[in-house]
This record gives sequence, C-alpha cells and structure tokens, in this order.
Amino acid sequence: MTRALRPMASNPYPVDHGAAIGHVVSDLNRALEFYCGVIGFDLMQRYSDEAAFLSAGGYHHHIALNTWESKGGSQPPSGTTGLYHFAIRYPTRRALAHALRRLVDAGSPLTALVTTE
Repeated sequence: MTRALRPMASNPYPVDHGAAIGHVVSDLNRALEFYCGVIGFDLMQRYSDEAAFLSAGGYHHHIALNTWESKGGSQPPSGTTGLYHFAIRYPTRRALAHALRRLVDAGSPLTALVTTE
C-alpha cells in the first residue's frame, strides 16, 4: 500500500539534487519527519508503516528507509550513541549552507569536532 505524504512545510532551501546518502534503517515516521521535513528530501513512495523511498530531485530513491528488522526496537540508553554518524555529500558549499540553515531553523542540536590532525 502506497500513501503519499502531504508536504510538511514550504521549504525555502530544498535539498540539492546532487545530495547523496546510503540506506538508513530507523523508525519510519520519525525518520520521515527528519529526512523530509527538516533535510528536505522528497517522499517518492511509501509502503504502509514499513518502508519509504526518498529522493533529491526526482530520482527513484537516494534513501531507502525500512522497519523490517527494527520495528519496535528500543532507543539507546541515555549517555550512549545510537546512530553515531552518517554523511550527506552536498555538491557545493552553498547547498551545504542551505542544509545547515534548515537544521538550525528546526532547532536540531549540532556538534562539531575540531582536530589539528
């Protein structure tokens, strides 16, 4: 069963069509809120509460989310990590700046690691 999401909000900084990411498994609704609502990917197709395919610029999918092995899984305990790191490669500094603006506007916590290596 496919169900289209209504746009969460008009976004003045849509995700750049050159953005790319691998597959991510997570709680589907929470993941869609983040990847579509905050980051700006488009929902291309959804299969009930089990899977969704997200795109930057109309490609069939750049991100595939599913709950097939993780549905109902517990959150990591406080003070530990869940998903430690993931990366979205933006093709330009401007596209990266727009992504940072979306995160700041959404109130997402940001941390930075500065090294001298």
